[in-house]
Amino acid sequence: MRTNRPISHILRGRRATLLWAVLLALTTALLSPAGGARAATGLDEVAAALRDDPVYVDPAASDKLSKSEADRLTEQIRAGDVPVYIAVLPDDSSYGGDAVFDRLRSEVGRPGVYAVALGSQFGAASDAGVLAGSTASELAQRNLREHSGEPDRILSGFVTDVQSAARTDGGTGGYGDRDTTGGTGGAGVLVGFLAVLAVLAFGGLFLTRRSRKRRQEEERAELEQVRAAVQEDITSYGEALDRLDFSPSAPGVTPEMLDDYRRALDAYEKAKEASDAARRPGDVRAVSEALEDGRFALAVLDARREGREPPQRRPPCFFDPRHGPSARDVEWAPPGGSPREVPVCAADAARLDDGLDPAVRTVPTATGERVPYWDAGPAYGPWMGGYYGGYGSMLLPGLLFGTVLGSSMGGWGYGYGPGWGYGGENGGDFGGGFGGGGGGDFGGGFGGGDFGGGFGGGGDF
Repeated sequence: MRTNRPISHILRGRRATLLWAVLLALTTALLSPAGGARAATGLDEVAAALRDDPVYVDPAASDKLSKSEADRLTEQIRAGDVPVYIAVLPDDSSYGGDAVFDRLRSEVGRPGVYAVALGSQFGAASDAGVLAGSTASELAQRNLREHSGEPDRILSGFVTDVQSAARTDGGTGGYGDRDTTGGTGGAGVLVGFLAVLAVLAFGGLFLTRRSRKRRQEEERAELEQVRAAVQEDITSYGEALDRLDFSPSAPGVTPEMLDDYRRALDAYEKAKEASDAARRPGDVRAVSEALEDGRFALAVLDARREGREPPQRRPPCFFDPRHGPSARDVEWAPPGGSPREVPVCAADAARLDDGLDPAVRTVPTATGERVPYWDAGPAYGPWMGGYYGGYGSMLLPGLLFGTVLGSSMGGWGYGYGPGWGYGGENGGDFGGGFGGGGGGDFGGGFGGGDFGGGFGGGGDF
């Protein structure tokens, strides 16, 4: 026989159930990281990783791309001359959808082509000086359609296409599906048109090859000009290691000291390898990047050995990057130029305080004359970009305005080469994005430029 429970007992049961539900929800909320904070922190980490390696695969998305595949992709990017950055991320709305390109570009702080896989979606954006944003987005969607469900082939094909497009006139046009239908007209008109087209094509090919050959000759000359300075940097750093007088097995050596020492030695090897592999002026950037990192490691090691707090990371001394990390900013002006704040080492700061000239780095020019590096011309752009490019997009223009090097760098403050554009937080067009539903444009591009695209439906990543 069924008995009716008192209403108070039923309410107590419901209240208990409700209480358990609330507790479960609170526990879940407390144990789960906040969506907005996680995305911001994640992009910081992604950007830091991309500054060292152009391919980042989030651990939560490691099933998309294996380590060996990522390593091959890194080699493919570094073998070319286009700055491509690839991030493979899990599907998470807190990354902001299409806004991830803008935010990631801002965090990395370097002009280039940015490709992002967000879960099963894939898209790309680019600084206009490197490649048209619409072209980057179109190439991403084309490879997504052609290699749907094969992340390795999608990314490898995308990098290949980007490198090919960047070698032409910026890659605009000609990469989408082509209309192969012809119109009506007389055969004679068609033959005449084809003949004219053939003549124009032959002439264009001849001029293109001649221009490419001339540019290659200029690059070889510029590389030889800057190679002497690069070797001086490597030699100076090697001498600093020799003077270190550090024994890893000595009493009092801590694990942190060993890490600093290992990092300093690794930087030396990286710099020598990058110098040997340099084939064009832009390649020397990797040398100065490695040496800048090594100099900072030595400064940290020195502080630990003396019982001091490790220094905060700062740009190298402006007057000579071989002096190591700067200690403070001082006001300085080149002869006939305007004053500006520059980072300087303690020794140069003391010289300036005493009314003396700083110890300025001179480098050889094309004529063999040695001048301050900021008066040596565009060949030294990549060299300086390696030392200072990682400290914010506005640092180099601020340091170099009114100098020969600053004028010659124009819109490519990071030393990627003429025509590559200078992105900065407040300048340069940054376009592209996830291609979508026909690829319409939407506002909010980087630095006020167009940011086209949307999520595409052409395939799965």
